[in-house]
Amino acid sequence: MLAAQRQHLILQELMAAGTVRVATLAARLDVSEMTVRRDIDSLDAGGLLLRVHGGAARTDSFSALEPGFAVKSTRDIDAKAAIAAMALELIKPGMTVFLSGGTTTFELARLLPRNLGITVATNSIMVAHSLASAEPDAIRTLILGGERTPSEALVGPLAAQAAKAIAADLCFMGVHGVDLEAGITSPNMLEAEVNAAMITASGRLVVLADSSKYGVVGLAGIAALSAVDILITDAGISPDAAAALRGAVRRLHITPPATQTGHHPARAPEGTP
Repeated sequence: MLAAQRQHLILQELMAAGTVRVATLAARLDVSEMTVRRDIDSLDAGGLLLRVHGGAARTDSFSALEPGFAVKSTRDIDAKAAIAAMALELIKPGMTVFLSGGTTTFELARLLPRNLGITVATNSIMVAHSLASAEPDAIRTLILGGERTPSEALVGPLAAQAAKAIAADLCFMGVHGVDLEAGITSPNMLEAEVNAAMITASGRLVVLADSSKYGVVGLAGIAALSAVDILITDAGISPDAAAALRGAVRRLHITPPATQTGHHPARAPEGTP
């Protein structure tokens, strides 16, 4: 079995179990424990898992672990694109919107027509970079200052204070986790503070979270699910989870299933303002 095949199987085991042991993997793959350790070291170097004593853990299985933007941007790509396309339908000319840090909000920024005539306030370096090609009178970009995080967000007192000074129509927020009890969460306490300030300064909160975020709890709470006006997720969400979320947020929008070509048919979300 090739190294790439073994590593793919290791990641599959991690997705299912959250953690794996070297001895268990060696027996399942019929290779030596040394070979498994080398595979784990390679995956750890690429940011795809976390090497721990005796095995490995998923990078999202620790509440305070914050994967980098490059790592997160490779996950659930189709789901994030479909969520961003649905979120785009909520934005109208003349609006002021917050785009928080995150790979799904970055996808939304990439989709924004460059002649939309809106104001975007963001603490995301990647979102700001994406909007740099727009003319200032077409998309006015306000960048919140602060300290840079692994997810390329700017956080801290400067960013929080700047967010409080802006009155936004909508806040589009990417999150680390969505949980019925913990609400929406972040692995970074300073980022959670900035996100909470954005919510306070916005008319409505729209959370963009693919189905893998359900049941995940980060270190710091941002808001209860009752504060979420619209939660947009993908068709991979289970029926039970969807039912639970419908009872917890004001509106739940689910993107259509992908077609065989991998594209999601366009559909405007219910309740578009």
